[in-house]
Amino acid sequence: MRRNLAVLAVLISALTLTTGCGDDADDAGNGSTSSSGNTTEDTTEPLVIEVKIKGESVTPNGERFDVSTGQDVELDVTADAPGEIHVHSTPEQELEYDEGESTLTIEGMDRPGTVDVEVHDLDKVLVQLEVS
Repeated sequence: MRRNLAVLAVLISALTLTTGCGDDADDAGNGSTSSSGNTTEDTTEPLVIEVKIKGESVTPNGERFDVSTGQDVELDVTADAPGEIHVHSTPEQELEYDEGESTLTIEGMDRPGTVDVEVHDLDKVLVQLEVS
């Protein structure tokens, strides 16, 4: 009987310590993800994607990126000619870039799903954003 009580006390202590440690990480306010994979509310860091457009070549070329709902996406564009990027979100977004270097911001999307981002003038998918 005493052995069972001792084992039970150890288990309760271990669970209490584990729960306490988990709470500290969530309260840190660092925008980390929770154990369920969802990003905490205070995520303010945008996802930054380097974009190169030269002639009819685009980089990245259709790659997928994971984005949390509400998280902004920053496109650092280097292009040899001005153009437009079209974001197939709801509502849709159209972003113009200049020849040379431009920084464009796709405002955080609030609907989960796959969002295509294309270089409008070239009719090429630049990236697919997996919003969750």
